Amino acid sequence: MHVLEPLQQIENLAALNKAAGDPMRLQVLQLLEQDSFGVLELAGIFDVSQSRMSHHLKILANVQLVSTQREGNSIFYRRALLNDNELDPVRSEIFKAVDNMVWNKELEAGLQSIYAERGAQSQTFFEKHAGQFTEVTDLIAGYDHYAESLEEILKAIELPNHASAMEVGPGQGGFLKPLSERFHQVYALDNSPAMLELAKQHCTQGNVEFVLGTPQQAVEQNIRVDVLAFNMVLHHIPTPADVLNACFELLNPGGSLLITDLCPHEQNWVKESCGDVWLGLDPDNIKQWANDAQLDAQHQVFVGLRNGFQIQIQQFIKRH
Repeated sequence: MHVLEPLQQIENLAALNKAAGDPMRLQVLQLLEQDSFGVLELAGIFDVSQSRMSHHLKILANVQLVSTQREGNSIFYRRALLNDNELDPVRSEIFKAVDNMVWNKELEAGLQSIYAERGAQSQTFFEKHAGQFTEVTDLIAGYDHYAESLEEILKAIELPNHASAMEVGPGQGGFLKPLSERFHQVYALDNSPAMLELAKQHCTQGNVEFVLGTPQQAVEQNIRVDVLAFNMVLHHIPTPADVLNACFELLNPGGSLLITDLCPHEQNWVKESCGDVWLGLDPDNIKQWANDAQLDAQHQVFVGLRNGFQIQIQQFIKRH
């Protein structure tokens, strides 16, 4: 770790404290614990101009309280990851302080409006393009591209008798077959009727039950499983962190979560062609969301794909 001169250390600490000394900026940091947002989204949630929100974000970025990631033509903001910087203990205390404060309910309507807009766009895409979806995704990361690595991890998981599993967003059902061979009961969950029907057409296994809904709705139905899988799905979900919290509720104690997804990339065409909400997901972000949801990282595998895409497979275990 590079050690700064004493005066520079003091100046940096002063700048950090000054950046955290504004009520709106603290609320932005509180909100960014949940998700990543674009400047227009944040301006809408806080009902301020884009220029004003950009000014606040620039101040937060200058002291490494937030970082940026490009999503196509937009820049999204998230909390900065702590990486042993000299002032990271101070940043950590700032994050802890805002997390312990009560959420401003006046901002809830704006937040839910953003989530509803993201979700509606994604679901509309799948309802409209279910028939052609697999043809496009196969060009990027069809199940065959990562099946061997994923199934190796699956085979290594120790399971109780009469174990159950769930795949969220099963597509054409490629992973449902190995799941049905390993598990007593398998659930195929999707919030798109068209996509769920597509999976039914390609799946003949008798121990697979098809369920319409979201992970949060499956929790409400008291469904619990020993293995939960998301294959190329999380980057379609507007609120990945919230979904991982639902995963904790869906899993039995000691159960495994398997996430297969694209690493970050800059190929914006997939938003229109595949309905992607995010241009891949940072492995460290997924680990942080999982840790916050009381899921411990176990295994991680990276698979290179054609056309410049790379896939990640991560396994997490629910804490007892």
